[in-house]
Amino acid sequence: MTTPFALIIEDDPDLSDIFSQALTVAGYETKVIQDGQVAMQLLDTINAVVIVLDLHLPNISGETILARIKADEKFNKTRVILTTADTVTAELLREKADIVLIKPISFGQLRDIASRLKPAV
Repeated sequence: MTTPFALIIEDDPDLSDIFSQALTVAGYETKVIQDGQVAMQLLDTINAVVIVLDLHLPNISGETILARIKADEKFNKTRVILTTADTVTAELLREKADIVLIKPISFGQLRDIASRLKPAV
């Protein structure tokens, strides 16, 4: 039985820690990336079931990363959870992501969503 993999792209260390803990409790192996440039490079080498993506990142925006994910067939089955405090941008991108969460986001909220997205074994 393989543990599903979740990539967390979030530059706030406190939030990324909460997100990682929530996804771990939901049954995922996680990796946290706090920089948009590093995330873009990592997309070539990973295969995530879920990607939690902040929109406002250093170096490359979450919106640019989202476009890259959506353009790559390898991520066709990957579920993208956008996280942002920017309600205007969230509305503009709502149709491009699987789920949009407006910050603040609770541990339980993300854990429950991740549990529902987890593939059946």
